[in-house]
Amino acid sequence: MNFNRKEYTDDELLALYKAILKPRMIEERMLVLLRQGRVSKWFSGIGQEAISVGSALALEADEYILPLHRNLGVFTSRNVPLDRLFAQFQGKKTGFTKGRDRSFHFGTNEHHIVGMISHLGPQLAVADGIALADLLDNREKVTLVYSGDGGASEGDFHEALNVAAVWGLPVIFMIENNGYGLSTPSSEQFKFSHFIDKGPAYGIDALQIDGNNVLEVYDTVRQAAYSMRKNPRPMLIEAITFRMRGHEEASGTKYVPQELFEKWAKKDPVDNFERYLLEELVLTQKAMEGIREEIKAEIEEGLQTAFGTPMPEANREEELADMYAPFEQEVIKPASDAKTEKRFVDAISDGLRQSMERYPELVLMGQDIAEYGGVFKVTEGFVDQFGKARVRNTPLCESAILGVGLGMSVKNKKSMVEMQFADFVSAGFSQIVNNLAKSHYRWGQHADVVVRMPTGAGTAAGPFHSQSNEAWFFHTPGLKIVYPSSPYDAKGLLNAAIEDPNPVMYFEHKLLYRSISQEIPDDYYTVEIGKAKLVAEGSDLSIITYGMGVHWAKQLQQEMPEISIDILDLRSLLPWDKEAVRDTVARTGRVIVLHEDTLTGGIGGEIAAWIGEHCFELLDGPVTRVASLDTAVPFAPPLEQEFLPKQRLREKVEAVLTF
Repeated sequence: MNFNRKEYTDDELLALYKAILKPRMIEERMLVLLRQGRVSKWFSGIGQEAISVGSALALEADEYILPLHRNLGVFTSRNVPLDRLFAQFQGKKTGFTKGRDRSFHFGTNEHHIVGMISHLGPQLAVADGIALADLLDNREKVTLVYSGDGGASEGDFHEALNVAAVWGLPVIFMIENNGYGLSTPSSEQFKFSHFIDKGPAYGIDALQIDGNNVLEVYDTVRQAAYSMRKNPRPMLIEAITFRMRGHEEASGTKYVPQELFEKWAKKDPVDNFERYLLEELVLTQKAMEGIREEIKAEIEEGLQTAFGTPMPEANREEELADMYAPFEQEVIKPASDAKTEKRFVDAISDGLRQSMERYPELVLMGQDIAEYGGVFKVTEGFVDQFGKARVRNTPLCESAILGVGLGMSVKNKKSMVEMQFADFVSAGFSQIVNNLAKSHYRWGQHADVVVRMPTGAGTAAGPFHSQSNEAWFFHTPGLKIVYPSSPYDAKGLLNAAIEDPNPVMYFEHKLLYRSISQEIPDDYYTVEIGKAKLVAEGSDLSIITYGMGVHWAKQLQQEMPEISIDILDLRSLLPWDKEAVRDTVARTGRVIVLHEDTLTGGIGGEIAAWIGEHCFELLDGPVTRVASLDTAVPFAPPLEQEFLPKQRLREKVEAVLTF
């Protein structure tokens, strides 16, 4: 192995040696503890330490790094206290996730690290978001994110590189090419020869390095980072290396030919660098032994502290509270009595514009939202007022853009991500339910992202532009969901959603955009999230609904004036207003839960179950659900009208009243 020290001093080389030795010694100790049953699982990075250590030390201390399973050297190079690191591995509360997640599934803003989730690929886009925040604030910084050769097969890899290239983001994509994705060799993962072949296709500079040469890694990343700070752009660095242990210890290595171990054992990054320093007289045998004793003592001290810490005691209130970043909403009333008649779509646009004025850290992202104004023209004229830096057209990369939103939250920016149609959110589903929703619970990082979701049927748009998919997210703790039915609520709830530091799914029915209008305040104001609204008060029957269902219920009320109907508009679906639901049940004793979503697994089932469990003594009959058919949304208008519950609502009302 050839080491080129260039102008690096003896002290710099010794610092590299100490840094690469520490994770190796920790790993060797962890493997013993694993066999003793004192650690539950371990993903070994033995043989790959040079990549983590060399690249981490090459960056400035306040530049973010997003590591994976085999990047222990990132954490040790960033001086993460070993007692907390070991407590994390053991599920202790003094770790970084309070025992809620394991290994490197955590972040720490103190050390400028954002850890992984098991899905691997989504973190690449989070790095894009961190880099974008730096770019917008004119900070000369780079962000470093790792990917294995196996994880690079995921679509998130393509999306993150594409977005970084298009937006000129200073992200170093470090590809640790160790030849295997768990047991699957590279020949079964991809057909190209090297990852650097991908760089030109994206318009990205690409370099290949010896991933076992810590000095080469350090020097390459150091020079790349310097260049990228002055001339912001992404760069792909492929580090050729080899994993000397299993994907994780339980999986073993029987699938790897023995000759590969023999070949790569000769390229051991720690042994070779140590030998080089001894030959160069930078390191002596006595000094080496002293360094090892010092690291060993640090490891043992950290282990004793971690082992001496008891396992966490479950606290139900704390667990529930930590799903969301702390936030007490104070409802803001309009500053004056000035009002203007506005359509539903105009109310959304008005709220978005005023939030942009109120929060200079807010950035809007979505397909065609800039000069074109979005397919529904919600952001028309925004570029002229706020500029393209804050009103950003995105590639067709839903997952990446949602990940960018989380990355920007790390840098305390707000994001609004527009799905062109709510249906398309499925392409970014994992980012929402696994990253945005769980981030605060796992390591205390809020996700200040609003996802706007043009939703609903009735426009003859067929199965892929008409779905009501709010129930997909209703089941996910950590998210908030709002679904306005009027222009007043549309503006107020959107402002409230943007104000809230937690991830909010904001559903807006396309059919309402230009079909309803209302006189609403010109000034900025908010509506309380989690608070339902009584649209009409009655005594015979309660209809609990939201979105388009509110208008169906109001129309039925006009058509059947002989019936006194209580109409409750939930407005917020997560959290939803249980007190208001109980009040309407108490008033009438008969309940219909109405929504446009399909019947099976819809939100109505949860509300009906809650009423049956908590309000049974108030009921005069069974709780009835009215919803769309359990089919995809059909295209032809006659089929679509049959699909929707509007026509069946009258029948159900009559049945409930005659029970």
